[in-house]
Formats: sequence, structure tokens, C-alpha cells
Amino acid sequence: MTPLVPAGGTAAPATPAHRTGQAEQSGQGERTGAPAPAPAAALERARELAPRLAARAAAHDAAGSFPAEDFADLRAAGLLGLLVPARLGGTGARFTDYTEVAAELAAGAGATALIYNMHASVTGALAHTPDDLARRLGAPDSFFAARDRTLRQAADGALFAVAMSERGAGSRLSRIATAYRRTAHGYRITGTKSFVSGAGHADAYLVAARDRDADAPSVSYFLVPAGDGIRVDPVWDSLGMRATGSHDLHLDTEVPADALLGGVEGLALPMAEIMPQWLVASYAAVYAGVARAALRAAAAHLRERNLHTLPAVRARLGRADAEAAAARLVVAEAARRVTEQPGTPETNRWVWRAKLTAGDTAAAVAASALEAAGASATRRGHPLERIYRDARCGALQPATSDVCADWLGTAALGGDPDHDTEAPRW
Repeated sequence: MTPLVPAGGTAAPATPAHRTGQAEQSGQGERTGAPAPAPAAALERARELAPRLAARAAAHDAAGSFPAEDFADLRAAGLLGLLVPARLGGTGARFTDYTEVAAELAAGAGATALIYNMHASVTGALAHTPDDLARRLGAPDSFFAARDRTLRQAADGALFAVAMSERGAGSRLSRIATAYRRTAHGYRITGTKSFVSGAGHADAYLVAARDRDADAPSVSYFLVPAGDGIRVDPVWDSLGMRATGSHDLHLDTEVPADALLGGVEGLALPMAEIMPQWLVASYAAVYAGVARAALRAAAAHLRERNLHTLPAVRARLGRADAEAAAARLVVAEAARRVTEQPGTPETNRWVWRAKLTAGDTAAAVAASALEAAGASATRRGHPLERIYRDARCGALQPATSDVCADWLGTAALGGDPDHDTEAPRW
């Protein structure tokens, strides 16, 4: 396999677990470059893997440890190349295919699906940005070769992470402090990122950074290889999604010129508005799956305790089932529109609806299911207790439910939800 670096760069030290001696202990080993399955086969593989992910989830949640074995399975199944075009060795899946696969994985282990979502946000945005749109935004010919190299690496099993959020700024790109400056050979990037799912285990990070010398916010994306100049601060100890390992990431590193995604500076903010699905609705699929996991765990517990004969308990599960099904349909409609009519105002409205609906529904379904199950299900280590904590994070992840609702409310009132507010969305 070729080194995971942009052309002209220097190969980074092999720090992720599957590229060091830790691989034998974690079960990852070397990347095999497994043949990519067709979209329907990829979905079936995700369904087959979900029980294995679920069996490991409790231990990783308790320890707050990265689910290395899960990603060995995803890599062996060819799922890291799900969104990579077939011509580059991937599955060539659409956004609709991604949402179905992500929901299945989340029904097994929400944290694993969330890390997978970050990887898919990188590969999906690269693979699904139309060439003509990239050219209209100013992308040079060299960008397409760099893009294809990155996507081939994903198909070969490379894992990507997203380093966008920062303390005090959240995911609002216009407020980030991480900065870059031009150098003789590329760019110097310095700053600290928070909530970096898979930190320390990714081969490269999608980093959002602002132009240090620009007066107005000018934010760009860079694909930064793991290695020298990248330090993980293991601070993640959260209520839910504990196994995502979303530690802080400190950057003081130089990257070559073609690490700049799109080949043009200042594209991050426009792309967030044009294609919000990779920053908004991709989360929705995960939490639709988490809601389904809550229903399954509650049903198993209630039957085991012989509580399923109570009418009030059945009514709770019935309402939760309807709510989870409705959320899944909203996600499916958003995904269909993204696949068929990406970037239109109505498509983007469905993108925001999906995130709001899935995040709020996962929390509501898990809470109701936990109440139906009773106090015994609140013990640490019980599947429903873990799923409840994971589900509670859905409304808090970007864009938060409040931000989504405000965006939708502004649109419903006939305004421009990306610009007709006191503070910028991104």
C-alpha cells in the first residue's frame, strides 16, 4: 500500500494501532484491502456484524476504549470503502446506502457507528462532490488526483477522522481558533481540536483551520496525516458515546500544498451550506439506529422479567416503536433527496429535519424504554442503560437540536436560515 500522505509529503510515523505493534493485541493486523461489496451486500455485512459489535460494546463503554476489533471487522468487510467509487476500489454507494449501513451498525454499537460516520463524512464529501461543482468553486486539476489517492486509501482500509470542533466554538467554523499560514512547501497548522472521535487511531484527520492572515473568516479543510506534530490528549470521559475516544487533538505540523482539500482556500464555509448532509444528516442515521437498539434492548429485558404482559408497558413500547419508525422514515426521505437532488433548498431542509428528528427521537425512545424496563435496567453494564446514555448525546451533537429547530423555523418563516440570524450557523 502507498503511504498515507499527499503527494510531495513525508510519510508520517505509523501511530494508529493497526499500523504498530498494538495491532496484534487489538486484532487489527495489516490492512488487507478486502474486495468492496456491492451496496446490497454491504448492508447485509453490516447486519451480520451488528451482533458482534453489540457483544463488545459494554466493555468498550466501561473502559472508554476505542473499539479496535470492530474496525478490524469493518475493514475486513470492505466497509471503509463504502462511499468510494468502484473505479477506485470501493463500493460506490450512495448517501441512501450509507444511511442504511450506518443505522445497522448503530443498532449494534452506537459509538462504533459514530466513529464510522466521521470516516464516511470525509470519504462521502470527497466522493460525492460533483466534479463540475468543484471546478466552479475553483478546484485545480491537481485536486482530482489528490482526491482519488485519498479515496483509494480508504478503499484499502485507511480510517479517517474529523477534527473540526473546538472548546468555546463548538462546530461553528467561523469561530475556530486553529489557524494555518502558508510556508515555502505548503501550510503550517497550529491549534487544538476537541471531540475528535477516533483520536489516536485514525490514519489522517480532516482539520478545519482559518487563515491566520485574513481579516474576514476564511476557513479551509486540510487532510493531515497522523504522526509528527499531532498529539492526542486523552481527556474523553463522557456521559455517553464513551467508546468513541473523542479526545483532544493538538496540532503543530506542516503539510504539503495538496493537503488542502479542494485545492482552494476558504471553501469550508460555502461547502457547509451547499452540502450540509456530511455535517448534519450523517449523524441522523446513527441515532435512528440507536433508537432501534433501545427498542430491542427494552423488549428483551421486558420479556425476561415477564413485564411484557402489562398493558402500560406494551403501550410505551408501541409508542416508542412508532416514533423510531417515523424518525427512520424522515432520515430515509432526507437521504433519498440528497442522492437524487443534492444541494437544493428543499433537500437541505430535509437534511436539518432528519438531524432534529433523529436526535430528539433517540433520546425520547430510550428514556421511555428505560422507564418501562424499571430500575433494574439502570444498573451500569445493562445494555439499556448504556444505550440511554448514548442516545442522550444525539440532540447535543452538531448541529444541536436547538440549532436545527431554529434553522427550520427561520426557513418556515420565509427567511434564509444560513444567513438571516444574528450569529452565523457555521
